Amino acid sequence: MRNFIILIFILITSSLNANEWEDRQVFSSGESTQSLKILSSTDTTFFAPIIKSFLEKNPNIKIEYFVTGTASLDEIFRKSPEQYDLIISSAMDLQLKLVNDGYAKKINEIEHPSWAKWRQSLFAFTIEPAAIVLNKKAFKNTIIPKTRQDLIKELRSRPTFFKNKIGTYDVRKSGLGYLFATQDARTSETFWRLMEVMGGLGTKLYCCSGDMIDDLVSGKIAVAYNVLGSYAEARQQKLDEIEIILPADFPTNMMRTALVSNLTSRLRLSERFMQHLLENQTEKKVNGTHSLPPLFLKPGQQTIILEPALMTYLDKLKRKTFIKEWERAIIQ
Repeated sequence: MRNFIILIFILITSSLNANEWEDRQVFSSGESTQSLKILSSTDTTFFAPIIKSFLEKNPNIKIEYFVTGTASLDEIFRKSPEQYDLIISSAMDLQLKLVNDGYAKKINEIEHPSWAKWRQSLFAFTIEPAAIVLNKKAFKNTIIPKTRQDLIKELRSRPTFFKNKIGTYDVRKSGLGYLFATQDARTSETFWRLMEVMGGLGTKLYCCSGDMIDDLVSGKIAVAYNVLGSYAEARQQKLDEIEIILPADFPTNMMRTALVSNLTSRLRLSERFMQHLLENQTEKKVNGTHSLPPLFLKPGQQTIILEPALMTYLDKLKRKTFIKEWERAIIQ
């Protein structure tokens, strides 16, 4: 295996686009003759193995990997689409709109399941659940809730205990959080009842799953709602302090997607990386492990699908109305 050089840069105000990144790393397997810029919402620890395996097969390439939140990712890319080659995000609706607005390159050479792509320009490469994650100590002497209705009953039975001990996405700032919330609301009225109960208990709002899980493990909160299941599972493997619940009433699964910028100056290299990414996530590996959940639909499993209806809540008026209703419920 090659010795990979990972250079970590701290960006200052005068740097590229003056953005404050959650992380920025440069991966290189040797002296670089070509470079690739990836703008992503996926934590580097999860995506780095995919980059490294690509560099093993494609030496002398430098890959710059920029990490930011799903909402800011969309804004950054729209302002400077020529600056990045591949865009990776868990906010399926925002990604679909980028394709619809002409920001993505069509790649006819790639074969992919019809349900996991859109217009041969947007390609899904994972299936991941939205989970309710609990601090085990907080539920040591009680029955673990299996549905959202169970969670409502538990929160109502111990209001003093759960006061300021619940967390969820701030859907005004998180693209993925907004996607999960709108999908939940479309599925069942239980979502709004749960939001009202959580709001009455002083729910803390977060930008991302990682921060929620950190506070859950430390005991700052006891319940995290709509956390990315893959991130929770990774933490659970290291620390057996959390319980992951995939609600039995109506599970929500999303697909992480990737597209190639329509203004990339490195089209062939971008296409090659896309092909590697999709093969990495769909092929059966010898050891059966993936750094991210693979693109496999289990029998009977459903996921949010790539279709125009996904953009319904991106309409400015509908978004404003939804946010206002959400604020009334969760911010009391």
